[in-house]
Amino acid sequence: MAMTTKMADASVEIVEGCRLPVLRKNQENEDEWPLAEILSVRDAPGRKLYYVHYVDFNKRLDEWVTPDRLDIKKLQFPKKEAKTPTKNGLPGSRPSSPDRDVKRKAESVSLASQVSAAMSVPSLPSSAEASQASVYPAVREAFSTKSREDEQLTSITTNGTTRRILPSQPGRKRKNCGTDEMIKVFQYNSPRNASGCLPPGEDSQDSSDGIPSAPRMTGSLVSDRSHDDIVTRMKNIDCIELGRHRLKPWYFSPYPQELTSLPILYLCEFCLKFLKSLKCLQRHLTKCNLRHPPGNEIYRKGTISYFEIDGRKNKTYSQNLCLLAKCFLDHKTLYYDTDPFLFYVMTEYDSKGFHIVGYFSKEKESTEDYNVACILTLPPYQRRGYGKLLIEFSYELSKVEGKTGTPEKPLSDLGLLSYRSYWSQTILEILMDLKSDNGERPQITINEISEITSVKKEDVISTLQYLNLINYYKGQYILTLSEDIVEGHERAMQKRHLRIDPKCLHFTPKDWSKRGKW
Repeated sequence: MAMTTKMADASVEIVEGCRLPVLRKNQENEDEWPLAEILSVRDAPGRKLYYVHYVDFNKRLDEWVTPDRLDIKKLQFPKKEAKTPTKNGLPGSRPSSPDRDVKRKAESVSLASQVSAAMSVPSLPSSAEASQASVYPAVREAFSTKSREDEQLTSITTNGTTRRILPSQPGRKRKNCGTDEMIKVFQYNSPRNASGCLPPGEDSQDSSDGIPSAPRMTGSLVSDRSHDDIVTRMKNIDCIELGRHRLKPWYFSPYPQELTSLPILYLCEFCLKFLKSLKCLQRHLTKCNLRHPPGNEIYRKGTISYFEIDGRKNKTYSQNLCLLAKCFLDHKTLYYDTDPFLFYVMTEYDSKGFHIVGYFSKEKESTEDYNVACILTLPPYQRRGYGKLLIEFSYELSKVEGKTGTPEKPLSDLGLLSYRSYWSQTILEILMDLKSDNGERPQITINEISEITSVKKEDVISTLQYLNLINYYKGQYILTLSEDIVEGHERAMQKRHLRIDPKCLHFTPKDWSKRGKW
């Protein structure tokens, strides 16, 4: 039964499920009144507190608010659920609503990953359908005269496969291009012409219209939202102390219930054990011998190290790591069976030990070529290049394994931004380093880009579409690199100081399919 509260000043009864504008500060520190839903009501000394979710905002912004921040004049009460009629026209016994039915159907199919968008990828044509394609720089206007083309185009070729194509000239038949065919890469010394590029939103993997497939039975960490309830929609931990940092959780995490009422949850930064008080933590530190994550150190350069942790051999640490990560990942389910997973923890070293910065996990065996299940940079280390370093390390492991990889979907909003940025910089780096032979335009295929970078070819294609690099010209697909794209890439790479050095990686992949038990 829903808790209710009555505000004495307006004599308005507010119940869980009500919607109304709530005062909050935006990024510019200005007042705004977004619509919010009341998820819970609780008594505090002398007043009521309301837990609100801002509609169309990320759940990490949910918070407890005081009554003075509520706009009661625009209060919307929850709609009553209509009874579902049966086939004979009589009302059914189970209440339902159309909105809820649609929601349940969508939620019954589980959503798949650390930033929130389901990704659909363009289909690849068969080899019989494939034809030659080219990649050119962005066109200033239509390709009007041949002499003007030859002066301005410096060609690059890449295979682009896409379901959406630009309007063709009358009488000209277009063909799909295959990922094994050569694509020319062109560079223009002029700004991009948006009309000559494919829109990124239609067929890119960032589309959120499609419903992802059900989670796999092996080791998927895809969140099953059909079991969402009012408890898991609310943050249950107020503050976490981890080493020298205090973290404000963004989402629910299933820590023991008796710890959720504490003002601060204390974690050992080396073994991640959770404790209820500072005194308990101090006593634990006298007994804890760890000064780094358990497992094998497989990479070290400067102060940055990576440790490989087997979810079966180090079960307690892996479970504690998942509990911590769940505070900042909304689209993942926490499984206490960590056996099917490997965890790669990035640390920063100082005189006191190896301090956790972030991590990613991956399945020991993935039939879908996932090289990341969950990925997270802890909030104190965000916006410092560590997220991209984690992504780069995951692909470096894929290179050693001789595979192409992709992260498990969906990614969180922050994760999606990081992957988009990494894919864009990595692919542009390849294209801009291409050298022409005998005065010919340099050529490369989508498959070659995928093999060099270990980025799955569907991600390569979607990134080219997102960057609006794919054009159709004279019966073939071309990649066009404009001056603003080149300059933007160079500026971004100048800021990217942290890179993975393959020479510092000491990693031997294992064939888990030949092992009787993980």
